[in-house]
Amino acid sequence: MSLVARHLEANGVPTVVFGAARDIVEYVGVPRYVFTNFPLGSTCGRPFDAAMQREIVDIGLRMLETAQAPAPTVVTPYVWSDDDSWKRLIFSKEQPFLEGEAYEHWMKAKEKYRQLKTQGKV
Repeated sequence: MSLVARHLEANGVPTVVFGAARDIVEYVGVPRYVFTNFPLGSTCGRPFDAAMQREIVDIGLRMLETAQAPAPTVVTPYVWSDDDSWKRLIFSKEQPFLEGEAYEHWMKAKEKYRQLKTQGKV
């Protein structure tokens, strides 16, 4: 997504990227970025919280309204929960969602990707 945003900007189309992986998105260098410190997949707000989702999208639209040059990252004021325990659960080394057959499938997919990359197909 970041590369697409940079390409569109280079061709005169202003963009805004919404994301939760701040370090990665800022490293790639998108022109405008709305960061929400939420789990991946929830960058525009909590599920079923339409008011929050609208406000986060509005933040991005306001960035576009005034876009004349790249702008710094805008951090939304929302928090996922009262503490950061959700990060410990998501970013654990154990990865309980990858046990048994799921882990084997993941490892096979990684190996296939490595092979395709070696062959220049990815």
